[in-house]
Amino acid sequence: MSEYKFPTETVELPSKGLIYPPDSPLRSGKVEMKYMTAKEEDILTNQAFIEQGVVLDKLLKALTLNKFDIKTLFPGDKNALMVASRVLGYGKEYSFTMNNTDYNIDLSVLENKTFDESLITPDGTFKFTLPASENEVEFKLLTDLDEEKITQEIEGLQKINKNSSSDVTTRLKHQIVSINGSSKKTDVREFVDTILLASDSRALRLYIKEISPDVNLSTTVDVNGRKEVVDVPINLNFFWPDL
Repeated sequence: MSEYKFPTETVELPSKGLIYPPDSPLRSGKVEMKYMTAKEEDILTNQAFIEQGVVLDKLLKALTLNKFDIKTLFPGDKNALMVASRVLGYGKEYSFTMNNTDYNIDLSVLENKTFDESLITPDGTFKFTLPASENEVEFKLLTDLDEEKITQEIEGLQKINKNSSSDVTTRLKHQIVSINGSSKKTDVREFVDTILLASDSRALRLYIKEISPDVNLSTTVDVNGRKEVVDVPINLNFFWPDL
């Protein structure tokens, strides 16, 4: 059988790879991706994958040539690979409808957010002094693996008390790695449960959103002669609008 070589492209990760462990293939800050073929289109239409909510992860696994677990990607880096996959598969022009308005986007104009690498600690974490209490927290960014653990814990708590609502605190318990230099899990959990002020919690979450590496999915488009800023949605239709 003849062997066919497909063209590939190197994608720069918004994080520059700096928040991954030193032994991770993602540490280089670059991922090599191949162009989408009809075989990957089979993945996009796989009803079992769609129902399980894993179709986009399966697609990325098929398109990335570096060996790593897709679930270990940080969200912003995953977004960058999604955008690259779409461009390599169906081109840079993307049309979608939102709030009864049709938009036409050139995906090639989307750029990575500016990422301040000086904020990263040697352990790949970040620090923030809470504005109200002045406690110093050290935190990490969350991957899909972390999100799975958070979901499992929340579901476990709801089995004990079906009326419980612990989404915010559970996420912070997994995201904060130390309080005022103490990395004991009991200290972190006690702090979140009994000491963390609502204003500090909000300030921390806003800071995490601000400094997290990502693709800038906001772009300005011309709609009926007026300029409008929209956020490009990434979903299954992002890859195949006819689905």
